[in-house]
Amino acid sequence: MPPTGGETGNQNSEINADFVIWNRQTNLGKVFDSSTCFKLPNGADRSPDVSWIKQERWDTLTPQQKEKFPPIAPDFVLELMSPTDNLKETQSKMQEYMDNGVKLGWLINRKTRRVEIYRQGQEVEVLPSPTELSGEEVLPGFFLNLQTVW
Repeated sequence: MPPTGGETGNQNSEINADFVIWNRQTNLGKVFDSSTCFKLPNGADRSPDVSWIKQERWDTLTPQQKEKFPPIAPDFVLELMSPTDNLKETQSKMQEYMDNGVKLGWLINRKTRRVEIYRQGQEVEVLPSPTELSGEEVLPGFFLNLQTVW
């Protein structure tokens, strides 16, 4: 994928900071930014805008696996659509994450102010203009304030 524009890059950074602050307080896992590429179980290489892996799962990887493209599906992924992203392709990518073991995923579409929530074994939930998202049991105690995104 090509680099993002300024607005999307800034929003990615702001959102990632919220995850980093929460994770520093809880010490429950590892947060990754959009430059991290994961090798999913199906062999695909994917780089979500924000991702998180529970510490116990991360610790199962060898030091060599952690250095390269980690061969693991994150527990959580977030995709923030940029103006050049195709919705159908991004939705397909989100479904691929779920098919490969991701437990919770958020697809945030700033243009339409909609969020699609992907959960293992459930139908996609679509929220029009939510003000906050909960990390549910995957990210305990995490809430993302979407006022800054809209």
